[in-house]
Amino acid sequence: MRPGELEESPYARAGGRLPRDPAPVPGLGADRSPLSPDRRRGRRPTSRTLARALPALLIAAGVGYDLLTPRAFTAVPFFTAAPLIAAPLSSLRTTLLTGLAALVATVVVCTQFGPAVDVHTITEIVTVATVAVLAAAINRVLRLGDQRLASAREIAEAAQRAVLPEPDDRIAGFDIAARYEAAQEGAFIGGDLYAVQDSPHGVRLIVGDVRGKGMGAVAAVAVVIGAFREAAEQETTLEAVAARLERALAREGTRRDGIDAFEGFTTAVLAELPHGGGDGVVRIVNRGHPPPLLLHDDGTLRTLAAHEPALPLGMADLGLWPDRATESGFPSGATLLLYTDGLSEARDAHGRFYDPLRRLAGRRFPDPRSLLGRLAAEVRRHSGGGMTDDMALLAVRRP
Repeated sequence: MRPGELEESPYARAGGRLPRDPAPVPGLGADRSPLSPDRRRGRRPTSRTLARALPALLIAAGVGYDLLTPRAFTAVPFFTAAPLIAAPLSSLRTTLLTGLAALVATVVVCTQFGPAVDVHTITEIVTVATVAVLAAAINRVLRLGDQRLASAREIAEAAQRAVLPEPDDRIAGFDIAARYEAAQEGAFIGGDLYAVQDSPHGVRLIVGDVRGKGMGAVAAVAVVIGAFREAAEQETTLEAVAARLERALAREGTRRDGIDAFEGFTTAVLAELPHGGGDGVVRIVNRGHPPPLLLHDDGTLRTLAAHEPALPLGMADLGLWPDRATESGFPSGATLLLYTDGLSEARDAHGRFYDPLRRLAGRRFPDPRSLLGRLAAEVRRHSGGGMTDDMALLAVRRP
């Protein structure tokens, strides 16, 4: 790669297919565990504790400054800063106590040269008292804002659970785990989706990525998942499920305005796991989405690429052809990994993509939840915590 040239994603570089014979990454074995988010957050409590102790330190510094300097020098800046710093970090009670302590310290240092009270002394006392009252008011406003934010977060979490409910750990004998990583800090849901449905025809799954951002993308996600759950129960083939999703998105497109009415689409991969024990199969219908990966229990890795490329859902106007499911072996102990391009197109500081096929080759994971947890942590570390796209992960293991 020439200097200044961005690396092509592993998915696009292979013409929509990931390479089949990846080179293992030295030093990345099954026992290699990346730095967990909890450990990364371990530095935060220390800095927060120091910040909360800062008001007391400022008051003490102010007293020392005033005692060691002539009368012309004043420590009021120390005393006024203390309650202002306490306001956003502490409770109302602590803020009031900090302001009172600053006021008492002001009175003490102002009277150290004698009992006489002059205009200068009164001005300093009134200044500190006024700032202490303002700090209490600021604290109250911030606490009300925090309550509204907490309420909004609870609503967002409820919306995520309603639109993207986490599947059960075990469905029809399969171990299942799902994970959603939003690129935006504090966000809960975006344009990526996943769903698992146990039906009379087998366990059916979908992972997809809706074009666009914001509430329009979330609305499209709700449409796709609702249509998928209904079709998964009623349609006898996976191809028919994909056709139902196509019609649902076509109806949704007629209600949209602007460019989304013409360019709205969803890349998706659908999978079907027939019921029954022993070694089985998995059927895949891929509509313009990164192909799933099959991780065997011996560490080998295989890409379940579609034999024929297909357009994403919602683009039937550009061409119609029947969907054809690709059937592959799904032996006992293997894990099927479905993901969105937030995983394969995460870049590091040098513009290099995270290559899941190369990174996962030769590794073993005890269960799907552990696999997704390590993947999410590694992608965050690879991108330096600056992910630019949401990431949906779904893993299914045949015990």
